[in-house]
Amino acid sequence: MRSDEDAIRELVSTWMAATKAGDAGTVLSLIADDAVFLVPGQRPMRKADFAAAAAAQAGTDAPRFDGASEIQEIRVLGDWAFLWARLTVVATPPGGAPITRAGHTLSVLRKENGRWLLARDANLLAPAPGQG
Repeated sequence: MRSDEDAIRELVSTWMAATKAGDAGTVLSLIADDAVFLVPGQRPMRKADFAAAAAAQAGTDAPRFDGASEIQEIRVLGDWAFLWARLTVVATPPGGAPITRAGHTLSVLRKENGRWLLARDANLLAPAPGQG
């Protein structure tokens, strides 16, 4: 039987792979219905906002995404858990130069029906040096 920490690491790995593949459906399946995303300079986003943004970035002229998540800490407290990670995201628009953002994230997860889902996320990504 895998541990909760292993299941959370798998969620992060699945999220990263699905993002790289442009598989918004898989990413959305990892998010709780009442999720809240906090990003500097923007109003809090809900799951529906996230889904709309993902749909707007789909299609043949969509940017390509790549990145890496380096988990720094995971703590499980019953059916809740938190993790913080160092995240790097590279977005490459069609015909454009890659744009790299990097920083830390703090995520709160909740176990629902035996599955870990992202419930809250604070994303502190900023342009990488030289990206302006």
